[in-house]
Amino acid sequence: MSGNGQQKKEADKKSPDAKAPKRQKVIALKPKERMKIPRHLPNEQDPMERITNFCEVSNGFNIDKAIAEANRCLECNDPVCMKACPVNVDIPAFIQLLYQGDYAGAIRKIRESNYLPAICGRVCPQENLCENSCIVGKKLEPLAIGKMERFLADYEANNGTFTPPPVAAPKGQKVAVVGSGPGGLTVAAELAQMGYGVTIFEALHEAGGVLKYGIPEFRLPKKIVDEEVERVKALGVKIETNVIIGRTLTIDELLGEMGYGAVYIGTGAGSPRFLNIPGENLSGVYSASELLTRINLMKAYKFPEFDTPMKIGRKVVVLGGGDVAMDAVRTSKRLGPEKALLLYRRSREEMPARLEEVHHAEEEGIEFHFLTNPLAIHGDENGWVKAIECQKMRLGEPDEKGRRRPIPIEGSNFTIETDTVVVAIGQSPNPIVQQTTPGLETTKWGTIVVDESGATSRPGIYAGGDISRGGATVIQAVADGKSASRSIDAYLTKIRSEKAGSEKSASKQSAT
Repeated sequence: MSGNGQQKKEADKKSPDAKAPKRQKVIALKPKERMKIPRHLPNEQDPMERITNFCEVSNGFNIDKAIAEANRCLECNDPVCMKACPVNVDIPAFIQLLYQGDYAGAIRKIRESNYLPAICGRVCPQENLCENSCIVGKKLEPLAIGKMERFLADYEANNGTFTPPPVAAPKGQKVAVVGSGPGGLTVAAELAQMGYGVTIFEALHEAGGVLKYGIPEFRLPKKIVDEEVERVKALGVKIETNVIIGRTLTIDELLGEMGYGAVYIGTGAGSPRFLNIPGENLSGVYSASELLTRINLMKAYKFPEFDTPMKIGRKVVVLGGGDVAMDAVRTSKRLGPEKALLLYRRSREEMPARLEEVHHAEEEGIEFHFLTNPLAIHGDENGWVKAIECQKMRLGEPDEKGRRRPIPIEGSNFTIETDTVVVAIGQSPNPIVQQTTPGLETTKWGTIVVDESGATSRPGIYAGGDISRGGATVIQAVADGKSASRSIDAYLTKIRSEKAGSEKSASKQSAT
């Protein structure tokens, strides 16, 4: 891990270019010519090198690759990529501006719909959304839309060209946002631009929410998160950390004596789920939440520079098949064990993790054990993990989500020796806000019930992201924040109108 500084310097050199080039002259290619251009790939750290550090795996596009990739766009009359984007970014427009060399215009175009492009360009599952709908992808590899978005955001940051968008005149009303994850940052940015006074309340000591504690440095550098947070603050948004809503303050206090006209809850889902199998209470068993928080937020990988040690043994076994499981096993690998294994009870085809992350994990030497179900964790005489007992599975008929059900194979039990187990099978919302807010309707899973606009059962309270969905991507949380901001604006506009009407009526009565 001593190579972190050098790796970072090299990454900064490669992507994106430091100096602004001259405006590109547009050369219109015919569709057939564009279809002959292969999809471009970013430079990446060598797998055997990157497992020794926490530097970003991908260096992104340089200018030449970004423009060449933009040249693949067919400029479709019906841009279905836009419709597939949860926040409807005008993808053809920003790609055309990129190709023309108008990088400032291109990133402004993205921010009209998504205020967090440097983050979403890295972690949004474009392969399942905009890129999956790309017309070019019907015959060839789709456009690398996410990589172009990232290039533009990084170019802007490296060249200092960010200019905050215009903010409307103050409306005289305040909105409180609970949680500084992607949804909270988005709703704050949207409402601030509309002229509302916005304060974000964050329970942890740093802003960013799951972007800070949940996603590893090698996928999303914390410097990038901090820069996006600063861009939100540039709109006039205030952020108060170390404030636990439901403990330090309540929702009712925010809406009451503190004078906030509306509240948005974006507290995510940070409580880990467990399998409830024997041995989960042994020393050496971690939840993915604990592992990733201690590594990402508390920088345990830099111990003793940071005073948060993290004990990882010779062999680590991670249970799960989603993005969090992939983050946990790849993070564990970088802590220096001899082996890092991932156990998943279905086949590779059913894994919900991003294909790019699975590919990177395989490159890094992660061992995958598919159709394998954990039954019990065994410990030694001192209460430390020594093995995990498993059973082989086969796939049956599809379940309600369309994935084939795993069925146990009798007599197939076997044991894997290990000294560390990480459970990464999903997370649930923390119940503090729900339990301290009377009249707030919730589901049996602890999520907050909302309508299509994010409105809850209580007027003036809105929610989105993991706290209402139970599990969402970053871009879904961003979409929820945008939807809720429009709903909050309509709600507060109505209150202003009613107040103005009452004051006008009172003035007339006083005059008579």
